[in-house]
Amino acid sequence: MARFELRVRPSVARDLRCIPKADVKRILARIEALTDDPRAPGCEKLGGAELYRARQGSYRIVYAIRDRVLVVEVIRVGHRREVYRDR
Repeated sequence: MARFELRVRPSVARDLRCIPKADVKRILARIEALTDDPRAPGCEKLGGAELYRARQGSYRIVYAIRDRVLVVEVIRVGHRREVYRDR
């Protein structure tokens, strides 16, 4: 299977600043793992949009998969109670 390119929106850096450093390390490792298998077990498609989510503890990683160009774009990272709300 081909390796996907990882793209991260600038807003994700702001999201990560509010998260404890120990959790950020695990989240970044999970994001990196998406390049090998973006539809790994535990990742679910979100209803109503072409978005997916991956769980990492109490945090969620919301991302889009573009199969034609082999790109995974991380859109948002946040606590599970806040990540799905519109900004």
